[in-house]
Amino acid sequence: METKAAVAALAALAQDSRLAIFRALVQAGPAGLAAGRIGELTGIAPSSLSFHLKELSHAGMVDSAQAGRFVIYTANFTTMNALLGFLTENCCGGNPCTPACPPVCVTEKESA
Repeated sequence: METKAAVAALAALAQDSRLAIFRALVQAGPAGLAAGRIGELTGIAPSSLSFHLKELSHAGMVDSAQAGRFVIYTANFTTMNALLGFLTENCCGGNPCTPACPPVCVTEKESA
């Protein structure tokens, strides 16, 4: 992931409502959620929800697909994992993991 994309993703997530939306979509998994259900789960009004979903979409953090008369939103797990990888790519400075960071190091080494 390029620095510019990481900054855009972090900026999109650095807001209470957008973080709540993204977390709800991560919890929903690949099936995603309709906009109305996201609003119910997060308590965000439809007009605000649309704005926040647009911001997350522009940052590549969520995807949307038409399903009949509904739009289903899903977390973009590829972008999420790329962001996590970007943030942890130099974990422990290339040294063996310490007790403070095993989950990140294990994930990074297993994915390599």
